[in-house]
Amino acid sequence: MLAAFRVRSYRFQWPADLLTSWAFEMETLILGWYMLEETGSVTLLAVLGALQYMGTFIAPLFGLAGDRMGRRTVLCTMRVTYFTLAIAMMAFGLTGVLTPYHVFGLVFLMGLVRPSDIVLRNSLIGDTMPRANLTNALGFSRATGDSAKIAGALAGAGLLSTLGIGITYVFIAGFYLASFALTFGVTKVRPDDGTTDPGASPWRDLLDGLAYTWKTPNVRMIMWMAFLVNLTAVPWTTGLAAYLAKEIFLLDANGLGRMIAGYACGALSGSLLLAWIGGSRRPALLMFLVAMTWYALLAVLAQVRDPETGAWVMVAIGACHSGTMILMGVALIGWAEPRFRGRVMGVRSLSVQGVPFGLLAAGPIIEMIGFSQTLEIYCAIGAVATVLLAIQNRRFL
Repeated sequence: MLAAFRVRSYRFQWPADLLTSWAFEMETLILGWYMLEETGSVTLLAVLGALQYMGTFIAPLFGLAGDRMGRRTVLCTMRVTYFTLAIAMMAFGLTGVLTPYHVFGLVFLMGLVRPSDIVLRNSLIGDTMPRANLTNALGFSRATGDSAKIAGALAGAGLLSTLGIGITYVFIAGFYLASFALTFGVTKVRPDDGTTDPGASPWRDLLDGLAYTWKTPNVRMIMWMAFLVNLTAVPWTTGLAAYLAKEIFLLDANGLGRMIAGYACGALSGSLLLAWIGGSRRPALLMFLVAMTWYALLAVLAQVRDPETGAWVMVAIGACHSGTMILMGVALIGWAEPRFRGRVMGVRSLSVQGVPFGLLAAGPIIEMIGFSQTLEIYCAIGAVATVLLAIQNRRFL
């Protein structure tokens, strides 16, 4: 069960990735709550959430840098960047001069780098882990992300409510510094060790993946579905979570932490449930059914005002979110030709760009017509589009 930890490199990388993930989740909660408290604007909260995804547009550049310079080197550079930005945020907070403008600027810079972290850390595991232990290592890494969301939300909320944003960032900066130091213990794989092709281009791979996806109807269906849920479903429990907790459920920062932790517990439970029941012979059909359940639960959330009921709905939404994404991956891996799988999964990562667009549209609409009405519109659009997509591609279900 712990075979991956027999590899020295992984014994350094796993805690480094864990600390980084904890800091990520703490920052996401803290900055969202700060922005809503300081401005009272759901539009600015949505803009803040969207900025955290800006790096998805330049992610291939980080892949290229990893190929040319070595993934450990790039990952160390990224983590020292997180530390530097956290020190700046800490200084602004401790001196009492922090403003939303500072937060927007620092989050913009952070958002250019952060989206590539998970891809690079998984690629580094692939570089340093024997093939026999690879599944075990990636499984632990997935569990690390889910558990970090729970622990990070609770820790971030607790520290923010008791110590304030400046002191909380002392802990966040410490996590990033420790992660940076631990990453140096990971085995350095030289780009010319045969692990990379010097003539390879992530842009060429991306274009090849896009062309293959467009010409392959069943793969194209999954890509449209991935973009759809990122556009219409994901924003409500990520970038807009602080608004849901504060304005709808009338919770404090600790309440927000508990709500996000419950959502993450649901996501972890969904992952474990799918692993326990095993693979489905019809993953695309199951994906559509779980996605429709996700939209139904979001429609329920739009009407809930009781925090306890809302917390249980969030747990169920987390399970559906996790289940939908896992089933998408299963379908893509099963349908894509082996020589195109890597490129197809690269195209799949572009669907995350639906999140910032969904957030940027939702903020102003909420201010015009209200939270519940906006969420119901998003659910209706998502559900109708899902049904139409399933009908159009029923031969693949």
